[in-house]
Amino acid sequence: MKIAALFAALLGSQLFVMPVSDRVPELKVEAMCKATTADDKANGLALPQSFADCMRDETAAQQQLNTVWGTADRSLRASCEVEATSGGSQSYVDLLTCIQMAEWVKSPSTATRLRGASKDRNSQ
Repeated sequence: MKIAALFAALLGSQLFVMPVSDRVPELKVEAMCKATTADDKANGLALPQSFADCMRDETAAQQQLNTVWGTADRSLRASCEVEATSGGSQSYVDLLTCIQMAEWVKSPSTATRLRGASKDRNSQ
């Protein structure tokens, strides 16, 4: 009986199951946008991204995720969610890019085309 319990404990410790929702996860992107804005200014970029532009990009990515999330494979969603939330920052843009890149690798001709952010919003 002890051997069976030990085997179950060892086997259970090897399995990491991350729950994946059928809905896009709710990320806290404000801190990342604040940090990005501060980093851009500190590095003296000629066209630093404003907090408002960063939040606009994150909101647009979240809206795009709402259309592709349900069709993406569960394991892809799980791995992309880990990637997009690692390192203390959370980003819908990172999450969307991860899913789109994986879809492109799987089928380059049918993958959703990436819509990039623009630093120069006044010219659009």
